[in-house]
Amino acid sequence: MSMTRGSRVGRWFGLVSVIAASATAIPGAQAPATPQVTFTKDIAPIFQRSCLQCHNPDGGAPMSLMTYEEARPWARAIKTRTGMGPRAGIMPPWFVEKNIGIQRYKSDPSLSDAEIATIAKWVDSGAPRGNPADMPASIAKATGEDGWLLGKPDLVVKGPEVVVPGAAPDSWGDVGDAPTGLIEDRWVKSVEVREVNNIPRTEGTKTVGGRWVFHHMNYESSVEGQAGTSTAWPIHEIGRNPDVFPDTAGRLLAANSVLHLNASHVHANGHDTKAHLEFGFRFFPKGYQPKYRRSGVLLGNGNDLDIKPNQASQEIHAFHTLTEHTKIVVFEPHLHAQGVRMCLEAIWGMNIQQLTCAGYDHNWVKQYIYDDDAAPILPKGTILHLVGFLDTTAGNKNMADGRNWTGGGRRSVANMFIDLGYSVQMTEEQFQEEMATRRAAMKSRNEYDLGCPLCWAPPVVAPAPARSTAQGGNQQQ
Repeated sequence: MSMTRGSRVGRWFGLVSVIAASATAIPGAQAPATPQVTFTKDIAPIFQRSCLQCHNPDGGAPMSLMTYEEARPWARAIKTRTGMGPRAGIMPPWFVEKNIGIQRYKSDPSLSDAEIATIAKWVDSGAPRGNPADMPASIAKATGEDGWLLGKPDLVVKGPEVVVPGAAPDSWGDVGDAPTGLIEDRWVKSVEVREVNNIPRTEGTKTVGGRWVFHHMNYESSVEGQAGTSTAWPIHEIGRNPDVFPDTAGRLLAANSVLHLNASHVHANGHDTKAHLEFGFRFFPKGYQPKYRRSGVLLGNGNDLDIKPNQASQEIHAFHTLTEHTKIVVFEPHLHAQGVRMCLEAIWGMNIQQLTCAGYDHNWVKQYIYDDDAAPILPKGTILHLVGFLDTTAGNKNMADGRNWTGGGRRSVANMFIDLGYSVQMTEEQFQEEMATRRAAMKSRNEYDLGCPLCWAPPVVAPAPARSTAQGGNQQQ
């Protein structure tokens, strides 16, 4: 059978392809070299951004990772802990699930998939040091100024000292008052709370709780006998990141005010400990006034809880209907040792938006501050739905003993179920203004702004003024 010109050409191209493929398989041929991953060039920059805030000699973590010599013995553990996913035990402790809900938060230290893979590659290749000249020059930004992650405060207020025996039951109660010493009202831009104690920094500990005695604490400020001077401050919790308030919603610290440390959960840690809290306030410039009023929404259930023994995947629910237009600033899951996850969703009519889901670790209680232009802006009438997930089996390493039923309570062996985040209220005009800003940033009506269910609703148009019925300038009587 004769071969056509087209088939001959096809055969010729096929032969060329086979020859080319064979050439690449010649014995001894060198494949392109894969760049080596080293500590100084690749790993140290990741640690500086996401790890050294805690993993430094004065931090809350069990070990320092500031140098190669410090990090190398922990290489395998670092690979394991960074690759665990958003659940208890992951490092760095940031538990937002990246496949659900809003993904833009302030001061997010979490690692990207590429960074996690880089760490794994470094460990699997023997954790090499690399060229010392590649080591980043400074770690001052990573560890903060004088131990303050947000920089040097404008005002530091020292709380009363507590003494906690090395072995003792949890306690809950007032710690006392701490005068601020302010001589004029100031609006607060950020507040950072840290514990100072006498626990030796050279001694090892398995959890961040081994470094501290304050697990969490509620506090407020006021001037005795003066109405309108009281301000509630966000809760202090173990391992929690500092509070940074939006430029539109600072909080007032009044002149001559006192901090009332009125609900402190204190626990023993194996050391006879003397400790106190320090409050670092940073102020807005003088003359500042907030745009928004703080909302009083507190979502959850701290009392009526029914947690069964030795059972995984337990769910608890809470609902709240917003009575005002609301912008959610922070999501902050608060459970106890049984808790492993919490989700927040918004229901507007038949529209259900999953805003945020985050794992939970009672050793590292985190808040998640939404980026200003990603924070949920919800119309009044929206139903907020909070879902908590608990595990009382041996698979939950934070559990002391999962054999008993538990209800609500203040101790870690009991339960709480609260979103301790905060929000602001908006007037109708402010609500429409926020949505107009969001629309302007969206490329088309096919783009969806999660957390803004009415962003593509028709803008509210002010009614036209009534037309006069007067004729020829004469008013009807």
